[in-house]
Amino acid sequence: MDDKIRELAERRKKVVEGGGPKRVAAQHEKGKMTARERIESLLDAGSFTELDAFVEHRCVDLGMAEVEAPGEGVVTGYGRVDGRLVYVFAQDFTVIGGSLGAMHAAKICKAMDMAVKVGAPVIGINDSGGARIQEGVDALCGYGDIFFRNVKASGVVPQISVIMGPCAGGAVYSPALTDFVVMTEKTSNMFITGPQVIKAVTGEDVSAEALGGAHVHAATSGVAHFTYPDEAQTIAGIKKLLSFLPANNIEDAPLAATADPVARTDEALEEIIPESPNKPYDVRDAIARIFDDGDYLEVQPIYAQNIVTCFARLGGRSVGIIANQPKSMAGVLDINASDKAAHFIRFCDSFNIPLVTLVDTGGYLPGVGQEHGGVIRHGAKILYAYSEATVPKITVILRKAYGGAYIAMCSRHLGADQVLAWPTAEIAVMGPDGAANIIFKKEIDESSDPAATRKEKIAEYKKNFANPYKAAVRGYVDDVIDPAETRPRLASALSMLLGKRETGPARKHGNIPV
Repeated sequence: MDDKIRELAERRKKVVEGGGPKRVAAQHEKGKMTARERIESLLDAGSFTELDAFVEHRCVDLGMAEVEAPGEGVVTGYGRVDGRLVYVFAQDFTVIGGSLGAMHAAKICKAMDMAVKVGAPVIGINDSGGARIQEGVDALCGYGDIFFRNVKASGVVPQISVIMGPCAGGAVYSPALTDFVVMTEKTSNMFITGPQVIKAVTGEDVSAEALGGAHVHAATSGVAHFTYPDEAQTIAGIKKLLSFLPANNIEDAPLAATADPVARTDEALEEIIPESPNKPYDVRDAIARIFDDGDYLEVQPIYAQNIVTCFARLGGRSVGIIANQPKSMAGVLDINASDKAAHFIRFCDSFNIPLVTLVDTGGYLPGVGQEHGGVIRHGAKILYAYSEATVPKITVILRKAYGGAYIAMCSRHLGADQVLAWPTAEIAVMGPDGAANIIFKKEIDESSDPAATRKEKIAEYKKNFANPYKAAVRGYVDDVIDPAETRPRLASALSMLLGKRETGPARKHGNIPV
């Protein structure tokens, strides 16, 4: 028995050492942790249980027969984050560049299958040179198996992809199929075809960072939901994200302790909306004042900045917030904002996280570029996402709610359970200036003083239509409230809606515009 125990210890030591001291040192020189160090940093101390540590590749072609790949280039298993079960896999770049072969993929698939079976989030740490070329179609088969499981797990358990190194070619589609993509700045990149191939095919000369670095995907493509300066902060960000999420689609998110009373009022909210209806302000100031302890986690903070999506808490309960951002493009909706909001809404709905919508928008962004880019198709996504959502939906109209954007931002007509409005709310088909020019065109044109008449008619329109009371009279707004009372009113509505049950007609699935 002693010999067997020694053999086990030797085999395990070999797996733990990965690609060996030189490759580990090279990883550290790049400012990167090893796969095991990343897992140890993420999980609670001593909680990691490794699976399939002794799996080996089966490739005997193209010189692979003699190649050793400890752990098959990926570490998989389960553990706990803040006491809550998660499944994790981390590609090991020190072992043949973390390249994916058939058995490497099989380890990942087993971890994903178990996560779905027990109802635990999946966290995948990507750091790989791509498909293992020597394995040919078997490597491609491995990617396909992973993609299939990403789709089957979608809406069942949260899936978080963490990019901590290269992620290229077909490998990028697994993160794209998951709920959140987290990237570490400077050391991670994602692209379908690399700089060398692009230069050979198109003649464009671009660096890996400029092509698919963290900032590009956070600000331009919208692929990345979160970016952090280094790996330690990336791991801390993952932990914070998990704290807002339930383990699966059956459970609720954990209830957090807070000393912030739900009945707290805040007179400072009355000063947030400027006197001028066209003057910008930062809606995040309102979010920080309304929700627990001023704390929130913004999703895609530098992409489509005309809309804010974030997680926060109200009375310790997780909520998802969608808010127009008057500070950027006057808070209008456009192609990217619609995509960003729709993805976030559908995630929250999948995982029982109530939605709070803060409205201040003048409509959809006009322009040839938007129309030709498909704003009709993309704009419909936010309509679909809100209409489909069955979680509690509470809307607060802060200022402008014009035209189709009034409808799109979780109006009563899309199934909002409660709609509240501040006295500053203007709910109308269009802004007073434009509306007066159309409705009262004849009177203005025939007036002896068109400018004075126009000013008078704009004031008349504002008094009669650009206020929350017309909508309240018709029951489209449940109540017009003092801004200071926003937090307790939202808390009351959320508490009332916790028992909400809503089912739709039987169907296989809907057909969201894509």
